[in-house]
Amino acid sequence: MRILGIDYGDRKIGLAVSDELKLTAQALETYRRKNQKEDKEYFKKLVSRYEIEEIVVGLPLRMDGSPGTRATKTREFARWLKAVLNLPVLFFDERLTTQQAIKILHHHKGNPKVKKDLEDQISAVIILMAYLESKRVKSDAGQSR
Repeated sequence: MRILGIDYGDRKIGLAVSDELKLTAQALETYRRKNQKEDKEYFKKLVSRYEIEEIVVGLPLRMDGSPGTRATKTREFARWLKAVLNLPVLFFDERLTTQQAIKILHHHKGNPKVKKDLEDQISAVIILMAYLESKRVKSDAGQSR
């Protein structure tokens, strides 16, 4: 069973998936949203193909930690996703992940559209890796008691 990481956008969604041991995250693709019916079919197939048991969505908070318009839209998408897939959907603070992705891609030459898609995927990987690490830290802290 794996965890799906999502960097949500109104038109494009960056995706990453954990390995079965939940130690690493691999970029999948950038999904271009279509309509609710096609989006629903896409995510159902994705969950089945990768045996997803949990979803973590990057929550875009402001630098002071308060939610803004993007956070509200992301929460709406997460509610829809949870209803469609009947899986746990959790949030993870994604502040600065886009800047991290941009730094990683700084030297990437090529098509700007491809670069933007890679940015979304890398953001999803960063969100998922940070989430997996936070789970390990909590698990380690619980074992050391």
